Amino acid sequence: MPSASETLITGETGAQQLMGYVLDVGHPDQRARCRLEVTRDHLNRHGVLHGGISSCLLDSAAGATASLSVDATGRVPFLSVSLNINYVAPARPGPIEATGMITGGGRSLLFVAAELRDRDGTVLATSTGVYKRVPETRL
Repeated sequence: MPSASETLITGETGAQQLMGYVLDVGHPDQRARCRLEVTRDHLNRHGVLHGGISSCLLDSAAGATASLSVDATGRVPFLSVSLNINYVAPARPGPIEATGMITGGGRSLLFVAAELRDRDGTVLATSTGVYKRVPETRL
């Protein structure tokens, strides 16, 4: 079983560094988790988590989940073709986690759903998206 340092992706992208989220690809169910400790820096003018940050976490968890379908490290790049978000409840400061789950697909596209929850398990937002693997010739 891989160590936490091999399954936790931190500070890999500018967005990840700026927002401070951690991507966890080390679960046997092949569902990536994207975690964030919500602080004042993540809030909108209404005092709740900014919707754009919610969508980033959902998209990151879903994209890494798609990657896990072809690579145990979750690092093979996938592109978001489409992403639909439903905001269900406001998120306040504290820990939150987005989890992805493959719901279908074929040879070139994967359909991935994701949920964003707070520490109590309350669903904050959900998403459905379509993801495409980046061809190796484009890397």
